[in-house]
Amino acid sequence: MSEAAAGRRVPVGRIVGLYGVQGWVKLESWTEPRTKIFDYHPWLLTTAPGVVKEIAGAKGRPQGKGLVACLPGVDDRDTAAALVGSDIHVARGQLPPPGKDEYYWVDLEGLEVVTTEGAVLGRVSHLFATGANDVVVVRDGERERLVPFIQGSYVRSVDLSGGRMVVDWDPEF
Repeated sequence: MSEAAAGRRVPVGRIVGLYGVQGWVKLESWTEPRTKIFDYHPWLLTTAPGVVKEIAGAKGRPQGKGLVACLPGVDDRDTAAALVGSDIHVARGQLPPPGKDEYYWVDLEGLEVVTTEGAVLGRVSHLFATGANDVVVVRDGERERLVPFIQGSYVRSVDLSGGRMVVDWDPEF
């Protein structure tokens, strides 16, 4: 992993509501398993565009179908209410290394995407999940292409250090 990638922030969840009157919050977790979110510290809360608040030592537990958390320095419902809607990020360097042929989405963002014939399609803007597979969104300034992230079929190789992804994809599609 490059130094730039290590410094990136990875979204791991969001504060979605209030729980009780003592400042606890409800969370949506994007980690697997969902309680893994409590293993990462500090959290970087994006409370408004460009405003990041560091929270170290958040503790929580499953509650019904969701998660609840107690955040240090948040002792009442009004303080907690100001955090609802905040995205929770952690530094990319905190995450364990991915397995063979596995990638964190944040590491793929920004890669140049070229076809097996060498045609440049653009750069990875972002990815999203579907029921069947993940999809790579490739933008070149003029158009956007959606390429299924299926290794071996459409994605032929990923070179993180070289900043390139090779895909078997028709440039006209």
